[in-house]
Amino acid sequence: MKRACAYTGRSRATHYRHTAPGGRLHGPWPARKPPPAALSDTERAQVLAVLARAEYQDLAIPQVWARELDAGRYWCSLSTMYRIARAAGQTRERRAQATHPARVRPELSATGPDEIWTWDITALKGPAKGVWYKLYVILDIYSRYVTGWLVAAAEDAVVAKDFLTDAINRNGAAPRAIHADRGGAMVSKQVSDLLVELGVHRSHSRPRTSNDNPYSEAQFKTLKYSYDFPDRFGSLADARAFCEGFFTAYNHDHRHSGIGFHTPASVHFGTAEQVQAHRQAILDRARAAHPERFARRPRPPRLPETVWINQPLPSQPTNDQLSQLT
Repeated sequence: MKRACAYTGRSRATHYRHTAPGGRLHGPWPARKPPPAALSDTERAQVLAVLARAEYQDLAIPQVWARELDAGRYWCSLSTMYRIARAAGQTRERRAQATHPARVRPELSATGPDEIWTWDITALKGPAKGVWYKLYVILDIYSRYVTGWLVAAAEDAVVAKDFLTDAINRNGAAPRAIHADRGGAMVSKQVSDLLVELGVHRSHSRPRTSNDNPYSEAQFKTLKYSYDFPDRFGSLADARAFCEGFFTAYNHDHRHSGIGFHTPASVHFGTAEQVQAHRQAILDRARAAHPERFARRPRPPRLPETVWINQPLPSQPTNDQLSQLT
């Protein structure tokens, strides 16, 4: 046959394909015959029915296979049971899974002081490795004024409750809402009961989303990136002394870019408008002295009208609005 195909110039594979009984000339290959050991469609359906039983529907496939074998029933091998379940899409988690609602994106706005507070706790290095102090800070998001701070030896829910109570008492009134992340002290029963009793709305960041608490995070960066922030504090008293000086300067001397380069105390206690008028008068005087240096009337940086935690995203245009645009 080899020599004959060589003489005629015909491929042996082509010759055998054309001469074989039931050979394929055109079209798809004939269906492969199942091996003798393969389960029938009825038997595969029985295996799926076993896996779907009420007592088995939450169990892993090896558990089902072993329990049926112990009960004196053998349906197929474990690997075959897996193949049948995989073909039916039943090899993933078979147990009933708890579902949790999506975390709500916090959206808070303030148009003046004492409307929205945010607070957080950060760690300060102590005198030795493994020794940490906890700094509690409350911030007004509109004025950036630190309404309360505390350095404690540890994070504690009772300390947090007393800290918030003292800040509210010294301020004279509670804010409309207090925002925090989901730390242990922030979501504790003591703090929650206090805010419920005072009628203050509790707002929390979404898990693992630091951008939901931006003002506290930014304030901690300002603290820890200051030129005189030490690598370690020698004692709890040293940490408190440093924070006393820092927060006094932060509230009364630091010109904050987010509030038109005013001090937080000026915005918080309502003197920013007078400072703004004074700045405008100085700029007008400078323009009158040298008008050639100014193309237009100079103005000082403005105070924000509304401050947001997660400002709502602009809504998508409707089909009618799109048709008007086109």
